Amino acid sequence: MPRLSDTTRGRILFGGDYNPEQWPEETWHEDVRLMKDAGVNSVTLGVFSWARLEPRPGERDFGWLDRLMDLMHGSGIGVVLATPTSSPPPWLGRLHPESLPRDEDGRTEWWGGRQHFSHSSAAYRGRAAAITEDLAARYADHPALTLWHINNEYCTYDWGDEAAARFRGWLGERYGSLDALNSAWGTAFWSQGYGDWAEVLPPRHAHYLKNPTQVLDFKRFTSDMLLECYAAERDIVRRHTPHIPVTTNFMPLWTGQDAWRWAGEEDVVSVDLYPDPRDPFGAQHAALVQDMTRSQARGPWMLMEQAAGPVNWRGVNHPKPRGLNRLWSLQAVARGADAVCYFQWRQSRQGAEKFHSGMVSHAGEEGRTFQEVKRLGAELAAIGAHVTDSHLTADIAVLHDWHSWWAGAHEGRLSTRVDYTDVLTSWHRALWQSHLTTDFAHPEHDLSPYKLVVVPQLYALTDPAIDNLLAYVRAGGTLVSGFLTGVADQDDRVRPGGMDPRFRELLGIRTLHEWWPLDEGEFVETDRFRGILWSEEIEAAGSVEVEATYKGGELDGLPAVLRNGRAWYVSTLPEPDALRALLARIAADAGARPVLDGLPDRVEAVRRGDLLFLLHHGRESVSVELPGTHHDLLTGASFTDEITLGRYGVMVLRS
Repeated sequence: MPRLSDTTRGRILFGGDYNPEQWPEETWHEDVRLMKDAGVNSVTLGVFSWARLEPRPGERDFGWLDRLMDLMHGSGIGVVLATPTSSPPPWLGRLHPESLPRDEDGRTEWWGGRQHFSHSSAAYRGRAAAITEDLAARYADHPALTLWHINNEYCTYDWGDEAAARFRGWLGERYGSLDALNSAWGTAFWSQGYGDWAEVLPPRHAHYLKNPTQVLDFKRFTSDMLLECYAAERDIVRRHTPHIPVTTNFMPLWTGQDAWRWAGEEDVVSVDLYPDPRDPFGAQHAALVQDMTRSQARGPWMLMEQAAGPVNWRGVNHPKPRGLNRLWSLQAVARGADAVCYFQWRQSRQGAEKFHSGMVSHAGEEGRTFQEVKRLGAELAAIGAHVTDSHLTADIAVLHDWHSWWAGAHEGRLSTRVDYTDVLTSWHRALWQSHLTTDFAHPEHDLSPYKLVVVPQLYALTDPAIDNLLAYVRAGGTLVSGFLTGVADQDDRVRPGGMDPRFRELLGIRTLHEWWPLDEGEFVETDRFRGILWSEEIEAAGSVEVEATYKGGELDGLPAVLRNGRAWYVSTLPEPDALRALLARIAADAGARPVLDGLPDRVEAVRRGDLLFLLHHGRESVSVELPGTHHDLLTGASFTDEITLGRYGVMVLRS
């Protein structure tokens, strides 16, 4: 199977989406001059070009793309060639209105934007396969081709009739019979029992709460249908070019894709990443996405899109301050990226994203954005041979599962204030601020390489997942679990006792009497810290250590944090400093150590291969004690025992 290294060949890929069809051809040669000036070695072509490639049904206009492919090859720039199927031309919707998705109220999503296709539409799939077939046949032997990029940001839902038929077929394969479906969905409640498959629909607009397992299965179905679309196009290009890697770009923590499953179908795992420059925790959000993507890839990965400056879809779209683009790009490399790419090369003058930045902004080549891009390109070229195809090692795994997230997000939950991604982020942030490197893992993955397994929240756990966690602790691993974990099974059926009995025994919980969610502004006190968002009325088993106890209120004197040997349970969300201290203590007891001790708060240290990345996420200079002599690959300078990092400073050190 081809890999990302077959494309990088000892370089960090640097470039981004190039949409030259927006510009007259005389601009193309100017673009190439600027690309070479900036050290660009890779561009993505064709992402939104379907209407240009097939202006009318069955017609093909490849001449312009032929010239571009030749131009890129002649300039020493590789091409990531995209199938254009994320944005069908208007004629497809006009001739085949069934190819347009419908929302849960039955309203059609029309052309005029993008992603206006039904994943279940035979007409869409047929036309997408045809243009992909012709694209792959034409460019299979072109020397510029280095990577295939299928579609773009798969993210469509569809509640229409064709999707409903496919949903019934998917459910038939999953359950085998209506009796099994009725059991899994708990249709005895509210007289929902199905007696004929024709009665089964997607979870369309309802008078009151929808069946939560029906909604859960619809999310699973949507992920699988989109994956079918991806796999169909992937298989076409693989048939023509079995030696060329294939990818599609994830959106970070998008709820509609089971990215663990998707990653297993890709040669290269890639992601789009747009932290808010004004977010004080933007770097931590980036680190979370980078850790998750690296873990899905099980090695080097591709940053397919980021912004060189502002985006266009926030309420207020702030530019990146001087140096921040460089810092966050090198942070991605530190955490495993072998490609640093942007949307897009040249900022558009028209269309919905004309205020989304490009590597060449509206200010042109004299603008600060392009000048910073040039510096980054030179630095990536300097370190590429030293870093590409190298790996990170982490002692800690954070567990994450899309199916558990989907199950826990149903309408009738105990608290709408409990947002899964917020809880996950809080726990990862506590570890990141403690300078601890983490992987992500699925709860059924092999956890034996890790000294500590962290479970921020996994509302629904399968039996194999529970068995896996039990085996991990019995084999000597340390586990710490947050609240609302192990509550339900894979069908969102509440486990006996409100938490799986085996998991309760592991954590030292005799009885979970009641959940006590907290209102906005409400908190609980313990004898160690203050808790927010959630609390629980639990009774500990006899020999369990109570590490923190609730003080005052209904839960006065009851345990808040339990320790049962190597298994910990945290029944509230400690405030940030307290959570940080608690997880740092548990990690230290488990033998998981920071890359460097004594780091300043705003400095991140990551070891990739034999290189040490130091990244300063602050504006004021800081000093870092680092015994011995180290050589910075970015500047060529050497340092002994102490290093000073300036505003948004980065060093890539070899001892």
